[in-house]
Amino acid sequence: MGTGQKLWKRAKRIIPGGNMLLSKRSEMFLPDKWPSYFKKAKGCKVWDLDGNEYVDMSIMGIGTNVLGYGNEEVDEAVLNTVKDGNMSTLNCPEEVYLAEKLIELHPWSDMARLARTGGEANAIAIRIARAASGKDKVAICGYHGWHDWYLAANLGDDNYLAGHLLPGLEPKGVPKNLKGSVIAFNYNRIDELEAIIENHDIGVIKMEVFRNEEPQNDFLVKVRKIADNNNIVLIFDECSSGFRQSNGGLHKVYGVEPDMAVFGKALGNGYAITAVIGRKEVMDVAQATFISSTFWTERIGPTAALKTLEVMDRTKSWELITNIGKNIGERWKSLGKKYQLLIKVNGLPSMIGFVIQSDDWLKYKTYITQEMLKNNILASNLIYVCTEHGQQEIDNYFQVLDSIFKIIASCENDHMAIDLFLDGPVCHSGFKRLN
Repeated sequence: MGTGQKLWKRAKRIIPGGNMLLSKRSEMFLPDKWPSYFKKAKGCKVWDLDGNEYVDMSIMGIGTNVLGYGNEEVDEAVLNTVKDGNMSTLNCPEEVYLAEKLIELHPWSDMARLARTGGEANAIAIRIARAASGKDKVAICGYHGWHDWYLAANLGDDNYLAGHLLPGLEPKGVPKNLKGSVIAFNYNRIDELEAIIENHDIGVIKMEVFRNEEPQNDFLVKVRKIADNNNIVLIFDECSSGFRQSNGGLHKVYGVEPDMAVFGKALGNGYAITAVIGRKEVMDVAQATFISSTFWTERIGPTAALKTLEVMDRTKSWELITNIGKNIGERWKSLGKKYQLLIKVNGLPSMIGFVIQSDDWLKYKTYITQEMLKNNILASNLIYVCTEHGQQEIDNYFQVLDSIFKIIASCENDHMAIDLFLDGPVCHSGFKRLN
């Protein structure tokens, strides 16, 4: 075992779940072999605790680094802030500048609140929206974090959220009297939303603009109309999709404006900063409810965001990563055809993913990660594209993937058993308790 694998075993003894984020658990990639911890990250490369260098063709900090790891301009701005002081009794002016910039990019909005994580930003948005609507019940579509308000959807049925990114999310510790306060509907199923509105006193609709499939039959337009006709506050959760296909929210691409929007991940290029923006008549209600936190006032987050927005605007990063992602998706499809594998490509081009439609998919996914790691590539079935993903890295990735797909094709055609090629346990597909 490497240093990182040994440290992961230590971590699981003293940290419930091993770490702070489910998506970074070693079991989600390669349970016994994943390097687990990093010493350095730069561009699209990561170095583990033993000094091994990897190209990150995976989730790039869970989508936080559109400009690549350690962008020099962003880091320089942050270092200057550190030198001048990150916290004081007075407020940092950067929070005002950032609020103004986000509103400028989204002319339908009038006000903004800042936070540091996606989960808390979503909780802020829900609190404000419930206060503005005067109603408790929320209709949701998509993944919106870990807070009680969201997991309450699973109080009636543990599988309610299974189709919303993560299966197996248990509502243990969530007050049972929240049952029925959150009702989920599936993307592109306007009939499901209509039924929820008809049978429940809904005050808020909260949804992702896009995750795995494009809106069909004017889906987003119809959602907006339902919200208008029923005096419902519409929130678009753009923590993942924001600044990946436009200079701002993805909703700008589809021409549908929400009442509130939530941003995170790409906003600070690796530094902690999230934002909630919205119309004045909704956002101003925040003054009538208590929403406050010490570290929402620190200076690094807004500083990083302002510089990140500047660099993204200058380089048109959203265009670059979208084009790279489209190319990756087409090459996956071509490999699938070459080896007669049933490949389904999904997601935003800049957050592209694929699945092989097979009962052995999890084993194949594990095998892909295993073999890529042997070639010093961090990979699974998702690539969150950054501007630092060059043609050489992409070509090398596909050269290795070609030989991997060849083995998978042989296994899928019953010539061989994939189990014979696995060096350890199969990766997890969702939330599970760790031993």
